[in-house]
Amino acid sequence: MKITNIETFIVDAGWRPWTFVKVETDEGVTGWGECSDGGAPHGVVGTIEDLKPRLIGQDPRAFEARFWDMFRGVRQSPGGIGAKAIAGLDCAFIDIKARDLGISVAELFGGPIRDKVRVYWSHCGSSRVRHHEMIGVAPINSWDDITALGKEVASRGFTAFKTNIVLPGQGGTWFSGFDGKMGPNDEWAPNWLVGHIEKLIGTFRDAVGPDVDINLDLNFHFKPEACMRIARALEKFNMHWLEIDRYDPEALLQIKQSTSTRICTGENLYYMRDYIPYFELHAADVFMVDIPWNGFSQSKKIGDLAEVYQLNVAPHNYYSHMSSYVSAALCATLPNVRIMEIDIDDVPWKDDLTTGAPEIIDGYMTVPRGPGWGIELNEEVARAHAWDGAKMGYSKSMAPSRSF
Repeated sequence: MKITNIETFIVDAGWRPWTFVKVETDEGVTGWGECSDGGAPHGVVGTIEDLKPRLIGQDPRAFEARFWDMFRGVRQSPGGIGAKAIAGLDCAFIDIKARDLGISVAELFGGPIRDKVRVYWSHCGSSRVRHHEMIGVAPINSWDDITALGKEVASRGFTAFKTNIVLPGQGGTWFSGFDGKMGPNDEWAPNWLVGHIEKLIGTFRDAVGPDVDINLDLNFHFKPEACMRIARALEKFNMHWLEIDRYDPEALLQIKQSTSTRICTGENLYYMRDYIPYFELHAADVFMVDIPWNGFSQSKKIGDLAEVYQLNVAPHNYYSHMSSYVSAALCATLPNVRIMEIDIDDVPWKDDLTTGAPEIIDGYMTVPRGPGWGIELNEEVARAHAWDGAKMGYSKSMAPSRSF
């Protein structure tokens, strides 16, 4: 079997782009991968174009060999856009191999060891406060709206959710680590903001009760000093985790050792090489793994390595249904999964974009049975919703409601 063509799609997903790669072969077997990047989709697609000459004519089923062919091509630019391009292709190659064998990817990697995986409703409130009209739901204008949303989460059978620093009535979230519109806040949290976060989580906790797990994502918004103050303020709410992105494992360890609030990290790390310094320090309690950014073959290795260090992993999955199928397949091959991320509030064409949608029952997603991922891109819908390159992904943050 030989690769005959590689095609990419950058799809408009409302407030961010989703990126897909299609790999065709001379035997008529086609594979799909997702490698979505909110800030540089054309960089990812451009790298895939650069990798094509190394791949056309090669056997996609030898996905480990193809990984190293690709890695050698971008090894002087490790991680980042290069890794994401490789990831999408890696997923497509694995999809081809499993489809050719007539089995699921979970079976290809020795599973499934589970037939369902617990999921949490991600960006709960965050998407609504920014884009309620596009999603087709009521706006979040008050603390009562936060209460109502919490009750909705529980009534729909979810046992966990994740939110960001939602600013009710202001049409946005605190997004200082990514968006310059908020000005240079130096990754510092003023006292009023810590109080706001405490009220946000407290309102959610009162709404969902003591048994629903709550995650809060701080992203890259704050230096360790601010993270420590926030973590201590939230200890009374028994958080499932506080999510923090830091490129310094010792700084993250400092945060973890300062609080009883559990810490999660890892969504921005690539390959085992990046994870090892964090694993060795046990710098967090839970580690996220982004399959569309690492690829399936490398994500499996990261998950297995985490088990060696007695750590749980959780797929980072804020993308399309294709990514959810891929992430669920990973969960079906690992013994140390904490929970899986999934977005519920989304653009109206999300279900039409792929040939399947996740089956979620009582807060658990059924693991797809394949063949391959068990899902494909609807190319007609993808082309009808092509991403406008003039748009800026994740641009709906708000200026601080109070001055620094």
